[in-house]
Amino acid sequence: MVAVRSLAVPGLCGQGLYFEVDGFRLVYLAVAVLMWGASGVFSLEYMAHYAKRKRYYLFFWATFLATAGVFLSADFMTTFVFFEAMSFTSYVWVAFDERKESLRAAETYLAVAVTGGMVMLMGLFLLQDLCGSLAFGRVAEVAEGILAGSKSLQGGAGMACALGSPKKQLYVAGGLLLFGFGAKAGCFPLHIWLPKAHPVAPAPASALLSGILTKAGVFGMIVVSCGMFREDPFWGTGMALLGLATMFVGALLALFSVNLKRTLACSSVSQIGFIVTGIGVGGLLRVAGEDGGLAVRGAMLHMVNHSLFKLVLFLCAAVVFMNLHQLDLNEIRGFGRRKPLLLFCFLMGALGLGGVPLWSGYVSKTLLHEGIAEYAAVAAFPAFWHAAEWVFLISGGMTAAYMAKLFFALFVERHPTRQAEFDAMSGNYMKVPSSAALVSASLLPPLLGMSAHGSMDRLADMGQAFFGQAGHGHKVAYFSLANLKGSLISLAIGVLLYVVVVRGLLTGGKGNLHRDGAREPGVRYPDRWPSWLDLEWLLYRPLLEVVLPGIGGAVCGFVDRYLVPAAVAAFLQASAVLCRAMDQTADFVVRAARGTTHSQIPWVADSTRHGKTSDGTVPVFARRAREKGARLGKRILGIGEAVQRNGRLVEESFSFGLMLFAAGLCLTLGYLLLVFVRQ
Repeated sequence: MVAVRSLAVPGLCGQGLYFEVDGFRLVYLAVAVLMWGASGVFSLEYMAHYAKRKRYYLFFWATFLATAGVFLSADFMTTFVFFEAMSFTSYVWVAFDERKESLRAAETYLAVAVTGGMVMLMGLFLLQDLCGSLAFGRVAEVAEGILAGSKSLQGGAGMACALGSPKKQLYVAGGLLLFGFGAKAGCFPLHIWLPKAHPVAPAPASALLSGILTKAGVFGMIVVSCGMFREDPFWGTGMALLGLATMFVGALLALFSVNLKRTLACSSVSQIGFIVTGIGVGGLLRVAGEDGGLAVRGAMLHMVNHSLFKLVLFLCAAVVFMNLHQLDLNEIRGFGRRKPLLLFCFLMGALGLGGVPLWSGYVSKTLLHEGIAEYAAVAAFPAFWHAAEWVFLISGGMTAAYMAKLFFALFVERHPTRQAEFDAMSGNYMKVPSSAALVSASLLPPLLGMSAHGSMDRLADMGQAFFGQAGHGHKVAYFSLANLKGSLISLAIGVLLYVVVVRGLLTGGKGNLHRDGAREPGVRYPDRWPSWLDLEWLLYRPLLEVVLPGIGGAVCGFVDRYLVPAAVAAFLQASAVLCRAMDQTADFVVRAARGTTHSQIPWVADSTRHGKTSDGTVPVFARRAREKGARLGKRILGIGEAVQRNGRLVEESFSFGLMLFAAGLCLTLGYLLLVFVRQ
């Protein structure tokens, strides 16, 4: 075990910044150093021909510092500060080459990051009010008491009045935090930025986006799930279902993709689903009175494995792109032929990701599978969890199928027109430093897999305490027949999917027909995924750009048309009532004076003129008030029209991400105002 060490920087950012080092954080800090080191060495060759590479390196290392800050954070405020810094510095990677598709992908990335950040901030306000602190340990302690029914509200009463019981407030805060962290992790249905950002970012940066920046989101999900809701059955079930949906959807998208980096990006979505499933199942096992160590150890090890696999695979994609400037499988097929070094490195990453025995991915997937099977044996609805086990196995089979598709396209098939050109590159397609970085990273999956008990078990021992897990039940015989069975089933499903789906349904038969009647050799990879089936354009953009502005416009129109004139009419009516009251008061005083104190004065007999004069002022005042009210109403309506015009200009001028930032900030401030009013 690693001793826990803490560091506090009080007063910074208002509440201070707090850091901690334990086994899990130490492991992931080492992973971050490895990934940035290998990507940095490779970037020297990859970025050599870019004019703006200094900007790339500036944000490359700024993102490293922000990511390290996330993994070393000891309270939610510190996590939030570095989390948002990481999002904005990595935005530059996505928009780096400033092409139209890059800027559009960066817009989507920024929109998801900012929206997730604002939602997360609202969750932090709730937690601060509930717990009086944002330290991980204190929040977990208060949450445990609330869920057990032995703790009352710890903070102010304002938010409790707005949300109800402390338990309800805890769930709302947890849901908001899960939204923010899940958006960065790439969980379904907030995964939309991943398949778009990775293909346009520089490939070494894509390795970091996929391999470790997504794990910053997973880090937050672990803190929330294994700290605040460590033994909550509803939360554990929700996390497991979220993981199962994410793993299946991501694998399906990768299976249909015909772009090398997009396939790897969609694969990242799926592998995040494996990790989240392990987190959820580990919690459910603890609730059931079982040891959840297998599941959480599998989740922790799969985090590490996925980082290593995507480092290797995205650097292989970088080799392809910096030589061909193409990523479409139809354009790059055959490039890897006669390049044994590239073949070896790609194969190490692919076999590890596919969960083949003797590679490290097999170890982590075996632990995850064991955890699901263990819970299915004790769950209240075992049939459902046996079905979940098959979702796990089928998703693993799809992983093997899409990695086989990439391997055969790159290293087995031949390009119909450029194969001789590709073969001629076999001696000079990558420089020595880049080769050394790639080979060093590719050796880790088989070395870790072949020494599972000596290396991977020790890594799991170091990190499992962060998941709230003290032990791990029994020692797993990784290469027993029972454990090999699950991997073999997944691989068999993968072979079947490759033969039937990839080669049968997702290819276009023989190549294109030329004008001379000759046909290209080999198969084509047409894009079979429906273009309209894109959550961003199908759901999120219509919701944010049409539905919500439409609702807001309707509300403003109703106010302009009905509420403002009604307010003016009410003001005029009140003014008329006041004038009549003043007039009647004056008449009463004059009549009383005529009958009492001033009865002997002769001119008092004509004093009714005061009443007549006052009577005349009423319609004059009312008329003027109506005129002023009408002018006021027109001015308000004019302001409303100006606001609408300016809104259209703003919508056309500012980026989608900044609009979302403003909307999130307004919602946050409005919520705070509601809380303070209720206090």
